[in-house]
Amino acid sequence: MMQSRASAMEISAAPPNRMRRQFNTGRMLTVAAFLLPSIALYSLLVFYPLFRAAYYGMFDWNGLGPLTDNVGIDNFRNVLSDGLFRKALRHNVTILLLSLLIQLPLAIVLAILASGNIRGRAFFRTVFFLPYVLSEVVTAVIWSFLLQPNSGINDVLERVIPGFKAVPWLGDPDIVLYVVFVVITWRFIGFHIVLYLAGLQGIPAELTDAAKLDGASPLRVVFDVVLPLLGPTIRISVFLSVIGSLQFFDLIWVMTQGGPVNATETMATYMYKYSFQRFEIGYGAAVSLVIFGICFGFALLYQRFVLSRDYDNALA
Repeated sequence: MMQSRASAMEISAAPPNRMRRQFNTGRMLTVAAFLLPSIALYSLLVFYPLFRAAYYGMFDWNGLGPLTDNVGIDNFRNVLSDGLFRKALRHNVTILLLSLLIQLPLAIVLAILASGNIRGRAFFRTVFFLPYVLSEVVTAVIWSFLLQPNSGINDVLERVIPGFKAVPWLGDPDIVLYVVFVVITWRFIGFHIVLYLAGLQGIPAELTDAAKLDGASPLRVVFDVVLPLLGPTIRISVFLSVIGSLQFFDLIWVMTQGGPVNATETMATYMYKYSFQRFEIGYGAAVSLVIFGICFGFALLYQRFVLSRDYDNALA
């Protein structure tokens, strides 16, 4: 008993700074032990391929022989100066702007309607989300068939509209990008609707009821109460939409392969063509680094100036 009291007195008499250092060291070791597997996996699947791509991007290499022709940063310079790449970037930006101006507002409207007390709302939620369950390749194959000149949509329109002439939806360079955007919207709008529905469920009904009691019209309730409280969800949705718009590949490649005459060329299809059709692996690696830099730069700026307030409020 005396020994236990003595040991307790020794512990209590120990310097606070030394006890704090021992506690902090043990805590850091525990945190490091838990983080080490994920850090190792992330390094293997993200950092290592990134550094290898940067290394390959400094060579004129076809992927078959040794890396001997070092061209420095010429590949990166050629990517940024290539008119076709800039055209592909404009197409990505066009899809991005159309998504922000059409797809996301439409998703908000449909989510608000589906969240109301309407008959069959569970059915409508399922219908909206169902296209997102399909893979992009399956979606592209289905819509490619529907958009053929002699079948699908043209056939229906010819039967409904007298004198209607078949439109080459995927063959007209002036409209093909917008047609592809319609398919993109059909594919992804359900995902954003689900996000907004989750955000709407977090809005207390008392706030909207109080606004209605004060005489606010349904439209004023949406703009003055619902949309401000839905702000964090909208900002996350915008972030995901922008990143996705800058990386589109599967759906566009299956439907048009970037054509006709590069009318739907995106940065990802541009990279694929140079890497795996022309076998300019070094140049393709440089393109991939440029795409990564654009996406990563946007992500940093968006999180710094847009999402930082939401993070601070969540921590508070």
